[in-house]
Amino acid sequence: MKLIKKRVVLHFPGFEPLDGLAHRARYERSARQSAAVWGYSVETGAPEAGSDPLSFEVTTGSAGAYEAAPAAETSSAGWRTKSRIHMVDHDMLVRGLRSRNTLSRIIAGFRSCAEIMLEGGMRGYFRHAWRFGLFFLFPFLLTALAIALTAEIVILPYSLGLSAWHLLWSGPLALCFFIFAFLPFSERFHTLHLFADWEMAVALGRMDRGDFNGWLEERATAVRKALAEEADEYVISSHSMGSSVAAHVIGILLEREPEIFKGRRVVFATLGSAILQCALLSSATSLRARVGLIARCPEIFWLDVQCLTDSINFYKVPVVAISGHADAPPAKILLIRVKQMLTSEHYRKIRKDQLRVHRQYVLGPDLKASFDFTLMTSGPMPASVFASPEQNKLPA
Repeated sequence: MKLIKKRVVLHFPGFEPLDGLAHRARYERSARQSAAVWGYSVETGAPEAGSDPLSFEVTTGSAGAYEAAPAAETSSAGWRTKSRIHMVDHDMLVRGLRSRNTLSRIIAGFRSCAEIMLEGGMRGYFRHAWRFGLFFLFPFLLTALAIALTAEIVILPYSLGLSAWHLLWSGPLALCFFIFAFLPFSERFHTLHLFADWEMAVALGRMDRGDFNGWLEERATAVRKALAEEADEYVISSHSMGSSVAAHVIGILLEREPEIFKGRRVVFATLGSAILQCALLSSATSLRARVGLIARCPEIFWLDVQCLTDSINFYKVPVVAISGHADAPPAKILLIRVKQMLTSEHYRKIRKDQLRVHRQYVLGPDLKASFDFTLMTSGPMPASVFASPEQNKLPA
């Protein structure tokens, strides 16, 4: 198998309030963890000045490769790989959705919930991945319960047969309960953040917001420039909501230039993908069409990484077929277990935090496992080797 000397990576992170610099810092920490576990060397370069999206270079090599093989040999005795990572984050959109006042965010969140229900999204979630359906309902049910309790406090004097004057204390008490008790408690579950996440899901499904559509077109132009760099392999990786963003951006490029990837080795890796979070909406015709374009592109190898213990993904669900393209080549599904990537003690600490478990796809491991994000995006083996869990991830 020919090892990779030069790679270009376009990574679309998930829905988190992190900019490109923060995602790069996370990548550097994860790369150090991976290198320590697998026994290779890694060097993460500084961000390239003025780059958009933010880019940096990662150099990996076998132990002693920097001294023994400075010319980037590809023999198992001394391999060396350079990867240019482009962080195509959507922090600008996240910040915009999270910057409004609390009342506006709650109203927008419940509006998104209603739109998803009316467009058949919730029905699709429970049909294909019931745990994802529960993930969808949880923040709205929790907030609805808090609103009901707040209303109960307001009308408490009436329930006790007291005069209307007592509303002067029950109203402020109810407001204090919601602001100083419920909202801090709800932050444990990232409730308002999830409201914004569902608002973005509707926007990426309906494609009816000029700010989102314009941003996607801009990202497509920036990604096209990044793809101009020559490389042995091109990896387009995405996590969670970033998979819907990636599908739109790559789909836009294929619409503009159907043969843009001709003659190239391309791996489209979706990690804990939330494409169906958006694509199951009845109005998501553009997104479903772009999923079909990606699946039918002969140069693209689609690897869909899924996890049983991650409730925020569509486990064992064929995303291409469910998006309406049963006749197209399906994505290769890789099933992983987070508990096999971490020590028992580490896994016990995080297993009840579903968002933390969901992030493990892009974080560093404690143990060697069938999947490693750093090796897939910066290692010497072609990224497609991760489709076979039994294959070696480093040269023998």
